[in-house]
Amino acid sequence: MTFIVSLSRMAGILGACLLAATGAMLTYEVIARYFFLKPTIWAAELSQLCLIWGCLLAMGWVLSLRQHITVNAVTNLLPPAAQRICVLLSLCVIIAFSVVVTIWGWDIFHESFVRGRTTGSLLNLPAWVAELSVPVGFALLTAQALVELIRLRTTHVASLGSSHE
Repeated sequence: MTFIVSLSRMAGILGACLLAATGAMLTYEVIARYFFLKPTIWAAELSQLCLIWGCLLAMGWVLSLRQHITVNAVTNLLPPAAQRICVLLSLCVIIAFSVVVTIWGWDIFHESFVRGRTTGSLLNLPAWVAELSVPVGFALLTAQALVELIRLRTTHVASLGSSHE
């Protein structure tokens, strides 16, 4: 269990770094384009790639931190036992959905890898580079959701998200 939590944390930190890199690349592109009239051929595509990977890698870590966006208007009115049942059901739905997306995402990645598909952009990167983020990210989310399901037996969790009411 601690391995999954550590892996989720490392993936989340890597995701945060990729999001920071996205901001840096787009800032560079804006400066190059508007101040020096020299746009890049790489900044837009690589920043999209970093954004995709960054968001999908961080999903498991965000779940472990209970920072996903949730709507608690009704569940906060329920007694604690009913809130725990809602968390249990939510984790089961997350696991089922994530397993399906992981499997389908792997099929899409594998087909692109085998066929040698590319993005068709100026960089013409292999399409599988972005597509691999889907099965990787959702597999990490599945693993972390399983950990949270196991932890639910011993913790008093009332929500999967943070409440900012």
